[in-house]
Amino acid sequence: MIFSVERAKLLDAVSRLQRVVGSKTSMPVLEGILISAEQGKVTLISYNLEMGMKKEIYAKCDEAGDIVINARLLADILRRMNGLQVEISADSKLNCHIKSGEATFDIMGMAATDFPEMPSVSGNNAISVEGKLLNDMVKGTIFATAQTEGAKPILTGINISVNDGILQFVAIDGYRLAIRKEKANIENEVNFTVSGKAIGEAVKLIDEETENVEINVGDRLICFNVSGYTFISRLLEGDFVNYQKTLIQGHQQRVVVNTRELINTIERVSLLISESFSTPVRCYFNELNVVFTCATSMGRATETFNTKLEGPNFEIGLNSRYLLEALKAVEAETVQILFNGPNAGVVILPLEGEEFKYMIMPMRLK
Repeated sequence: MIFSVERAKLLDAVSRLQRVVGSKTSMPVLEGILISAEQGKVTLISYNLEMGMKKEIYAKCDEAGDIVINARLLADILRRMNGLQVEISADSKLNCHIKSGEATFDIMGMAATDFPEMPSVSGNNAISVEGKLLNDMVKGTIFATAQTEGAKPILTGINISVNDGILQFVAIDGYRLAIRKEKANIENEVNFTVSGKAIGEAVKLIDEETENVEINVGDRLICFNVSGYTFISRLLEGDFVNYQKTLIQGHQQRVVVNTRELINTIERVSLLISESFSTPVRCYFNELNVVFTCATSMGRATETFNTKLEGPNFEIGLNSRYLLEALKAVEAETVQILFNGPNAGVVILPLEGEEFKYMIMPMRLK
């Protein structure tokens, strides 16, 4: 195998594919990128048995062939070289020669025959989503996916559905719920759940030039075509959580707040909270304001936030990180927050419409 290619383009592709390369695996070949050279192009594939990514780039190929090279090592070599072009060659004994400018590296590759075949998605259930819209909706829900290994697998994902031209993303981890809705020019009706980690990697491929992302949904796999990259992942199996029954119907108290001002206040009050402890922020609501208090072993912080309360006075404990992540996902300048006393979930909504809905469960106050 002998080919030459623009170093910057190869480095960009390798850096992106490296994100889904297997780590701490018993199969060293999964820590590599499969490089296949043929007339006029080189194809790069990374695959960790759960997620995979493929990219084709233009290359001058003098001799077709393929080899697997450790992804981290290849990225480091390309990053530190300074030539405009890079030439890579490999022989039948897997000796790999990399040259760019005055620098050369001779490393051992791995056999392409040992690299598992990346599956393809069959079926015609395809939808096209505007790149910016997809990115915004993922950012608006991914923080509410379960992160712990002990959680139910379905809770680590985002449920995506299209009904009557409404695109909806839902994430729930048992302590909070995130829902985003937007009108979309999509005729197909779909409903599937994809892991937050997978779709998070997919949207990282979106750039300023990305107009639309083509998504093909199969029975067990999903494929994203983004900016010349093909990204595949397994779908999460099983029915998604019946989150509808957790939603609050009606409310006893309501406040309308400036989103940025509330974020700044919560960030100040929670400065004393250590990440290793889940200390609640105590919130006392009255007719004229809300008093936020946080007391830890490091000290005590108190701040008064002016807002008009609709309904009876009450006190509630909230996880500051959960509240901040929900508020930061909101793009509206002003939001309404609904309560049903100190023991029910807190719901954050836009003043009009239903493009987002966030719910946070309260914490017990001592």
